[in-house]
Amino acid sequence: MRWTDMHYLASLRHVIPDELLIGVVVAAAAILGLIAAAVILMIIDRIIKRSPALSAVLNCKRLRPPTYTVMPVLLIFLGLRLTFPAELQEPFFAGLVKITSVALLYWLAMRVIDVVSQAIAKRYDISVRDNLRARQVQTRIIVVRRIVSFLVFLVALSAVFLMFQQLRTLGVSLLASAGIAGIVVGFAAQKTLGNLLAGFTIALSQPVRIEDAVVVEGQWGWIEEINLVYIVVRLWDKRRMILPISYLLEHPFENWTRTSADIIGEVDLYTDYAMPIEPLRTELAAVLRDTDLWDGKTQNVQVSDCDRDTMKIRILISAGDSGAAWDLRCLVRERMLAFISRNYPHCLPLRRNIIDNAPERLAHAAD
Repeated sequence: MRWTDMHYLASLRHVIPDELLIGVVVAAAAILGLIAAAVILMIIDRIIKRSPALSAVLNCKRLRPPTYTVMPVLLIFLGLRLTFPAELQEPFFAGLVKITSVALLYWLAMRVIDVVSQAIAKRYDISVRDNLRARQVQTRIIVVRRIVSFLVFLVALSAVFLMFQQLRTLGVSLLASAGIAGIVVGFAAQKTLGNLLAGFTIALSQPVRIEDAVVVEGQWGWIEEINLVYIVVRLWDKRRMILPISYLLEHPFENWTRTSADIIGEVDLYTDYAMPIEPLRTELAAVLRDTDLWDGKTQNVQVSDCDRDTMKIRILISAGDSGAAWDLRCLVRERMLAFISRNYPHCLPLRRNIIDNAPERLAHAAD
């Protein structure tokens, strides 16, 4: 009898007790599975180490737990199937083997998706100031990763159903008897399906990306998460605003970093008409030279409006991102107010009541 004959293991039952044979098969299959897993991981590690680009982004440590689990379990199932073919045809054992195999392969597939998506994401750092391209790629990675994970889950679940005749019959019966209930479920799922389609649209058109600075519902924050059906906005005070993903396609909102991260900030000052403008321009230039928040592009001082009591002085300054722009606006406002108070206190906003020739006018009124 050849070793390659699939009935060889089954023939061992005639010379070895079943309990001992089960132990031998399980132990041998587990050892072979561990060896096979180690060889596979070693080959992957060597391939990665040969490429500096891959070694910088790929981390295969997350693949070790599922690989060292999947290979031994699958070989154990194969060994028992060859040794005890009749017993493993029983519905309970056959179902257990099928479900376990699908679950382990699903686990391994999800880990592979995680490793690949993280490897791609590491190549695009969103912590740098000019990170438009990185945010574009990161957004696509997140949305595509969730879509692929969802599809893999559907495939695994479908595989389990298709393995069992009873479940296949049940599925056909449910589809055949859906009727009005199916229509009701369809209407109930309409919003969820709309959110899923909105997720595809955002992944392709990208009206927002990860870490975009946005103003939504009058609140300023950053896009923290983009899921299949909802978006998380991290507000400036560390609160989180949860929005259905379709909201961003159906309502207007402000995106401050749509095409670039740099932004122009505005500071408004109200002073008396006697305030000279040129000293303010000189002081603004000195303030901007002393800070790293300014990106060196825009600085401007203009009288933008006036009323009967004050004039409105608008200061425009630019920064590399929205956070730096906020800090720069606060700094400029503080320094300019201190400058006016120290050097031109009489030019702070005043409310005048001028009475000219009061005694003469009173005497004339008495006559």
